[in-house]
Amino acid sequence: MAPTLNGEVDIVIPTIRSLNFLEDWRPFFEPYHLIIIQDGDPTKEIKVPEGFDYELYNRNDINRILGPKANCISFKDGACRCFGFLVSKKKFIYTIDDDCFVAKDPSGKEIDALAKHLENLTKPSTPYYFNTLYDPYREGADFVRGYPFSLRAGVPTAVSHGLWLNIPDYDAPTQLVKPLDRNTRYVDAVLTIPKGTLYPMCAMNLAFNRELIGAAMYFGIMGDGQPLGRYDDMWAGWCTKVVCDHLGYGVKTGLPYLWHSKASNPFVNLKKEYNGLFWQEEMIPFFQSVILPKKCTNAQECYLELARQAKEKLGPVDPYFNNLADAMVTWIEAWEEFNAPAKVKNGTA
Repeated sequence: MAPTLNGEVDIVIPTIRSLNFLEDWRPFFEPYHLIIIQDGDPTKEIKVPEGFDYELYNRNDINRILGPKANCISFKDGACRCFGFLVSKKKFIYTIDDDCFVAKDPSGKEIDALAKHLENLTKPSTPYYFNTLYDPYREGADFVRGYPFSLRAGVPTAVSHGLWLNIPDYDAPTQLVKPLDRNTRYVDAVLTIPKGTLYPMCAMNLAFNRELIGAAMYFGIMGDGQPLGRYDDMWAGWCTKVVCDHLGYGVKTGLPYLWHSKASNPFVNLKKEYNGLFWQEEMIPFFQSVILPKKCTNAQECYLELARQAKEKLGPVDPYFNNLADAMVTWIEAWEEFNAPAKVKNGTA
């Protein structure tokens, strides 16, 4: 397993309620620093169990810290979590929802989800050639016959996408027709998503290397005042995958699992998703066809180019995408303010 790395990890949690669920995670999360983003009413008291090292931000804090740029952070939507990505100074981010609990593997052992994410992120990915034994860097696995030796060193892993037992991550129409569906299958596998392949990223169990891809891990403007919700993590997933493909980074999915305890209301979800169910038929082909120029050599440059192309190609679909593209630019401006390189004086940083 990966080392603890507690000085290099922040756990980001968006919430509208007290965080009693942390008691379930105490053995695994207590060594780490938490960044809690309180959504909704900023006057509501959010209680955090004793013993955790944390900082808590509400909407008033976001407005005060970002000023006019605060409009790029969603309100009344889980997309507010990306403010935590912005203020973090750590190398790795793990983000989790407050209705998720520790799962058990088939042997009955509790799963340390964060440790597995760190293992994924600190081992290479193989996006250029699929290994049929899944992740060849896991203990007991290796590259299969016919795998090119020139590709076996792999590439840095930027994103680790975990899965969920119990309540699946369904859209509203699927929730409505399959209300009793539960995921009971534990698949002991991690795989690298191939270059050129998109995937539906879910933010309830997600970790990433902030130094490599953090600037592109923006969840857009969703929720209150916007014609779209529940596509925040999808948008971030499509953007980061395109950027990872361009920069030569990898994205892994599979282990670790957690226990998703609560199904959201499908009728409420349908109202949030309604436009997205149509727009995704335009958004996904857009990302499938995006070509980023060679001059884009980091996540910030790639993301600004994505914003430009999104406005050009998706703006005609609906004016919302013009506003989203503008928010993407504002996000990068804020990112660069918060992540300016250290000033050098007398030859030392």
